[in-house]
Amino acid sequence: MSPEPDTTRSLLAAGADGGTFLLRHATRADLPAIVRLLADDAMGAAREYGADMAPYEHAFDAIDADPAHLLLVGELVPQGEEAGAVVATFQLSFLPGISRQGAWRSQLEGVRVAGALRGQGIGKLMVQWAIDESRRRGCSLLQLTTHASRTAAQRFYGRMGFEASHVGMKLAL
Repeated sequence: MSPEPDTTRSLLAAGADGGTFLLRHATRADLPAIVRLLADDAMGAAREYGADMAPYEHAFDAIDADPAHLLLVGELVPQGEEAGAVVATFQLSFLPGISRQGAWRSQLEGVRVAGALRGQGIGKLMVQWAIDESRRRGCSLLQLTTHASRTAAQRFYGRMGFEASHVGMKLAL
């Protein structure tokens, strides 16, 4: 009999092509895989450097210590295996606000799926989990930003019900 994936630590388990997709909290050991996912396009390759993991470890420690911030990874566990490779990631943060009558909002950041697995529904599973968790925590709004050049991502989020309602601006410090 083949071993089943360990779903006891997962937040979501769903059938995927050839196995099971598991969403779980990231660990420090996942950082190299997360950085590879963040660097897996032209924009990310120019700003993510995995040679020095110290900055990522400091950020991980801050996220991990604060229950208002979640760093999650998705594993694709092949059929008959107990564990799989990290193939996806995102961060979800919960923010109090005065506007909208003191409403809480959630912020979705760094959504990435391994290039070979894009278009197979993994991103949709993760974003739907983020929507559900945001509702569960009483948020009235889930917000995200995506670079203007990421037209495929904009189409994806539009299909998920997001609206391009604001103009985002950033200031590099």
